This record gives sequence, C-alpha cells and structure tokens, in this order.
Amino acid sequence: MFANRVLLVTGGTGSFGNAVLRRFLHTDIKEIRIFSRDEKKQDEMRNALRNPKVKFYLGNVRDYDSLLCG
Repeated sequence: MFANRVLLVTGGTGSFGNAVLRRFLHTDIKEIRIFSRDEKKQDEMRNALRNPKVKFYLGNVRDYDSLLCG
C-alpha cells in the first residue's frame, strides 16, 4: 500500500511524530521525512535509528522560507 511513497512528518521529533515514525518505519514505504525545528532531537533520533529510509529536515512550519528545503 505504501510502496514507493514518501511520508512527511511535521513535528517529527515530538511524541506524535515518534509514534507515526515507529508505525511506518518497518513498512514498504520508500522514505520518511522528519521535519522539525529541534536540531538536537533530530540528531538524537538520527543516531538512535541509523536508518537510511529516514531523512531529516530542519525548519518551522510558521516560517515559510524554512519550508522551501530542497
């Protein structure tokens, strides 16, 4: 169902984001993008997971320019 799909999780380092990540991490989803403004939590999550399927993007949904990550 999720094969070759990309999932974007805003607020990905928070409680809900972690739950969503854990739910989809071991599915056939192509990529999970974690978008959050907490660089320290992103780094901790990156080191704990060490999963190439998970990509991290630093930004704030209230700041339009930070949404233009590429």
